[in-house]
Amino acid sequence: MQMSYAIRCAFYQLLLAALMLVAMLQLLYLSLLSGLHGQEEQEQYLEFFPPSPRSVDQVKAQLRAALASGGVLDTSGDYRVYRGLLKTTMDPDDVILATHASVDNLVHLSGLLERWEGPLSVSVFAATKEEAQLATVLTYALSSHCPDIRARVAMHLVCPSRYEAAVPDPREPGEFALLRSCQQVFDKLARVAQPGINYALGTNVSYPNNLLRNLAREGANYALVIDVDMVPSEGLWRGLREMLGQSKQWAGTALVVPAFEIRRARRIPANKNELLKLYQVDEVQPFYYGLCTPCQAPTNYSRWVNLPEETLLRPAYVVPWQDPWEPFYVAGGKVPAFDERFRQYGFNRISQACELHVAGFDFEVLNEGFLIHKGFKDTLDFHPQKEAENQHNKILYRQFKQELKTKYPDSTRHC
Repeated sequence: MQMSYAIRCAFYQLLLAALMLVAMLQLLYLSLLSGLHGQEEQEQYLEFFPPSPRSVDQVKAQLRAALASGGVLDTSGDYRVYRGLLKTTMDPDDVILATHASVDNLVHLSGLLERWEGPLSVSVFAATKEEAQLATVLTYALSSHCPDIRARVAMHLVCPSRYEAAVPDPREPGEFALLRSCQQVFDKLARVAQPGINYALGTNVSYPNNLLRNLAREGANYALVIDVDMVPSEGLWRGLREMLGQSKQWAGTALVVPAFEIRRARRIPANKNELLKLYQVDEVQPFYYGLCTPCQAPTNYSRWVNLPEETLLRPAYVVPWQDPWEPFYVAGGKVPAFDERFRQYGFNRISQACELHVAGFDFEVLNEGFLIHKGFKDTLDFHPQKEAENQHNKILYRQFKQELKTKYPDSTRHC
């Protein structure tokens, strides 16, 4: 009887030890699984939100300092310029996407962030005192809630010289005071904004597009200057970085990115194959096709769409510049500035492309990358006010071309 009791005790002790071992192994497994899951989550987070070298407080301090400076007047004295409301650090050989917008058109910024993986620089124009205040509050909200913007976006503000932008008071309740995420900021902006044509401001203030372009590309070695309602093809920044990093032969070359426009109801194509399918059924067409066909025709779209498919981004063919071609391009080195006398509508980009040509730059069209403008441009957009602006800038353009002969006396090229 005692032997049987001893055997039972030993059995129960062995069973208890086995159960404890199983429990310990389960705890160890769960601990390892939790650690791996946490590591995966951290890796995914860092993939989508890379760590910014600056904290939220540092970014806000930069914003306050830029606004407290009172800004500086541009060369005409008509506009007040606030540089570096937001700043970004970047490699000197990086390619920056430079754009400009009225306050309402900043809703397009989220789409650019999704497609362009590199640094962005945005010049914002506020035509009224109220818009200047909205721009500062919006910048404050974006810097607070959007890690990607803190890491990759530089932002500048321009307003009429008679106005000064004020430092937003975070204690003051307002449109953006209760927002808690980056998506909420853009959703709120979409509700309060009235996006449209940048230069259709409804005020007697001229939209200084070339001042804004120069401000956005300031300090960049390589820059792609586009309109804010355009979207680059997927992977364009990475392709440009790899191509430009392989050689130093790009000085004096403007690498042309073909531009298209798409019906507003369509999803923006990500790659050339998707673009060509829409192009074949007339859902995509060359940029300015219905408004100013010669302005983009030298890109030679029929040749571009029939290029063989390639993996790597590279220049496909050379195109001699001819008036009135105004391509979108990437160029480094001593790129002429945009002439800031051109405002509102007409000849503001053509004039700069003309000077590139006279200064000795060659134009080479890239094989795979492209830009898409949201919506077709047509003659319905060309109202009498724009016709008057166009005529004024047309006269200025003639004067500008004469000035280039003095500026480049040894050049054999002319516009």
